[in-house]
Amino acid sequence: MSTLYSNLMRQLVLLRWLAVAGQCLAVLVTTYALGIALPTLTLAVGIVLLGAFNLWASWRTRAIAPVRAIEVMAHVAVDIASLAFMIAWSSGAMNPFTSLFLLPVALVAVALPPVLVIATAVLAALGYAAAVVFAQPLPHVHGLPVSTLDLHLAGMAINFVISTCVFAYFLTRLAQALRDREAEVSRLHEQFTRNEGLVALATHAASVAHELNTPLGTLTLLVEDQLAQPNMVAEERRDDLDTMAMILNDCRDRVRALALPNAGISVEQSIARWQLLRPTIALDRTGTLGDAGHTVIDAGIGHLLLALLNNAADASEAAGSHRVELRLEQHGERLAGEVRDHGHGVREDHPLLPGTLFQSTKSHGLGIGLVLSHATVERLGGQMALSPAADGGTRVAFELAFRQAS
Repeated sequence: MSTLYSNLMRQLVLLRWLAVAGQCLAVLVTTYALGIALPTLTLAVGIVLLGAFNLWASWRTRAIAPVRAIEVMAHVAVDIASLAFMIAWSSGAMNPFTSLFLLPVALVAVALPPVLVIATAVLAALGYAAAVVFAQPLPHVHGLPVSTLDLHLAGMAINFVISTCVFAYFLTRLAQALRDREAEVSRLHEQFTRNEGLVALATHAASVAHELNTPLGTLTLLVEDQLAQPNMVAEERRDDLDTMAMILNDCRDRVRALALPNAGISVEQSIARWQLLRPTIALDRTGTLGDAGHTVIDAGIGHLLLALLNNAADASEAAGSHRVELRLEQHGERLAGEVRDHGHGVREDHPLLPGTLFQSTKSHGLGIGLVLSHATVERLGGQMALSPAADGGTRVAFELAFRQAS
């Protein structure tokens, strides 16, 4: 909400500068072009004071402190007081610009709480009443090329044009600010819902990891027992048992890592783990990381790479391909990457980046891979985008902070 009030304050500053310029022009034209004797010095003092206040208001809009609704109303009250002063010293109710008292009320009606809108309307009414009660009549001027009634009607026409332009421009800007705020609230609500689901998923994962530790240990012992008896294991099965032992050890390491939230892993280790689990997929790598590839990084980056590579492998296999492409490069303190599959591409009726958990286009998918990946990228201050590849398949590009494990 503070952003909306800050935007309204900036609009008021711009409108106030236009008012200062318009008042100066009106005084000059009335005094020197039409020859009507106005209290020029008094009106100039009012214009200078309004300009000085707007200089301070311009600085205030650039300050860090948040803008509150009551502060916006205080600025509008100054505008009403300035308008009442100018109208009172230029014929009061006979001034064709008296309807400008409606402008502050219309501007705040779309942004401030109802109580403050009513208070602003009361202030506008009091300002109008003060301008009428304390009005200083202008002397009657003879010899004008047009009648005073024609001048009044011309002033009303100018006032109408000014009011229309202000309403069309500033209210449109404020309405856009409201729509942007609603979109931001919707995005934050979606992010909160997703994060709430991730917290629940993390709690459930910790519980499942605790339960899996024992059966994984049992399976590891059984496989190792088979390998320790060479006479009882056929040679063609030994390679399979060795692979099973490596996979089981990797699974046990991952389960234990859940108890160490700050444990990290290098990029090369993450890729090696993935290739161990997906030996039938050919990985085409490009880009250079150098020593950064062996640096222990935030565990979230490792999870991100695994999730994206698994999604790409599944998509390629579904289309009869066994290729996945990976590009990784370090740019200063940023890590840029792209994972490309050779699958059928993204369906038009399915969102590119799902906002909720457990929505998957794969029959055996859990619907958490892309959501977790997107959440990791956001947490590390990065960006992720999906796009179709030129010759089929999908590209997932990401860039994030290359954060080392703490």
